[in-house]
Amino acid sequence: MRRAPSNGSPLPEEGRAPVKRPNIVFVMSDDHAAHAISAYGGALNRTPQLDRVAEEGMRFDNSFCTNAICAPSRAVILTGTHNHVNGVMAMASPFDAGQPTFPALLHDAGYQTALFGKWHLGAGSGRDPQGFDEWRVLYGQGEYDNPVLRTPRGDEHHAGYVTDILTDLSVDWLRSIDRDRPFCLLLHHKAPHRTWIPAERHRDLYQGEEFPEPATFRDDYATRCGAAAAARMRIGEHLNPRDLKQDVPAGLDDAARTSWQYQRFITDYLRCVAAVDESVGRVLDCLDDTGLADDTVVVYTSDQGFFLGDHGWFDKRFIYEHSLRMPLLMRYPREISPGTVCRDLVSNVDFAQTFLDWAGVEAPSRMQGVSLRPLVSGRDATPPRAAIYYRYWQHDDPAHGIWAHYGIRTERYKLVYFYNDGMALPGTGTSAAAQCWELFDLANDPDELVNVWHDPAYRQIRTELTDELARQQAAVGDAPHRSQA
Repeated sequence: MRRAPSNGSPLPEEGRAPVKRPNIVFVMSDDHAAHAISAYGGALNRTPQLDRVAEEGMRFDNSFCTNAICAPSRAVILTGTHNHVNGVMAMASPFDAGQPTFPALLHDAGYQTALFGKWHLGAGSGRDPQGFDEWRVLYGQGEYDNPVLRTPRGDEHHAGYVTDILTDLSVDWLRSIDRDRPFCLLLHHKAPHRTWIPAERHRDLYQGEEFPEPATFRDDYATRCGAAAAARMRIGEHLNPRDLKQDVPAGLDDAARTSWQYQRFITDYLRCVAAVDESVGRVLDCLDDTGLADDTVVVYTSDQGFFLGDHGWFDKRFIYEHSLRMPLLMRYPREISPGTVCRDLVSNVDFAQTFLDWAGVEAPSRMQGVSLRPLVSGRDATPPRAAIYYRYWQHDDPAHGIWAHYGIRTERYKLVYFYNDGMALPGTGTSAAAQCWELFDLANDPDELVNVWHDPAYRQIRTELTDELARQQAAVGDAPHRSQA
């Protein structure tokens, strides 16, 4: 893949003089699964504003995260480094906000910068957002209704629905900026994070509608090692009364209760998504109204994927597809052709370098991703990588019980090693289980129901993938667990 010149100057369009540095609007939601966006072909809901970004730009079909959990993923996105480098391996791991991040680097390069919404990387000296002219962020996960926002000037109490408030702040800021300087806006929504409280105007959306249960909804995890069965995030067992917001009807057997709970969960989840979709539309309209659209890169993503009843689960954390896969939509009229699709393997560790490339800012050598700009602009069709490296560190946390694991995802295969050790990281459990491997052939088994690790027919593939896993770990400076020594 061709990189930006070493002096950091932007790549000019073929046959044209260099244009001014583009503006950047980076909208990120929390736990928004790609299959809850109609541009990805999902049948659950319609998202016309998100679809507009895809129709006017590029949809990434194989965008993945390096660790499917909120704070660690956000640290990866901001710093362009894997979690063992940025220090946020688990939810309670401290984040050094003074380390290089793409917003701070853009700010140093003359960009106007702002952050509204979810930060979730700690508070106080050394942990508050840095490199922003303006920031207003939620406390932790924040509240859906009447949220309190932290600012450098103290707390602000806002009346209303959090998705609308964050959008109001973002649109007001966009209208107030100096038009002679580029800007970078981060609008980071809380929605659709648990406990899925919709806006008042959407409380009756999908009323009376019955959503089909996913094909894997009754998965028995028969061929997997014990991690899948041990997870505490099953729709029928682990949703609580606060999630469901009403009592389970009396007289239901286990199967019927599980189905009822799925309908309650998925309806409120999609109602929250509806407000996020409207938010994106308001931002796009603002860019149109202010004449900024052609000069602005618009990116939409989520911090990771989410299980929407897939394998019987809600939540994320696993390397399995619905958790690993992130939505990623990009629009930039000056470089991205409308209605294009990228099927190459890309990662959230690439975002920082991509933004810096567009701004003509040289990325620090510590960053571990690659710029996607040559790929999306059509200047270089070389796939960025052969595999995605993933590591989930937060072993057996009290709420969800997911075992620690790492692995790789290639175009066709997925290899997973459950090493099952919290390594004394904050918030991890101490339970022990035998280490185990899983291998999935995604071409023949896209739902990841059949672990072929022990299948003799895959002996050669297994060897090749374990070697590739070792190469990927070494390439990012991570170390295999001691159980592999």
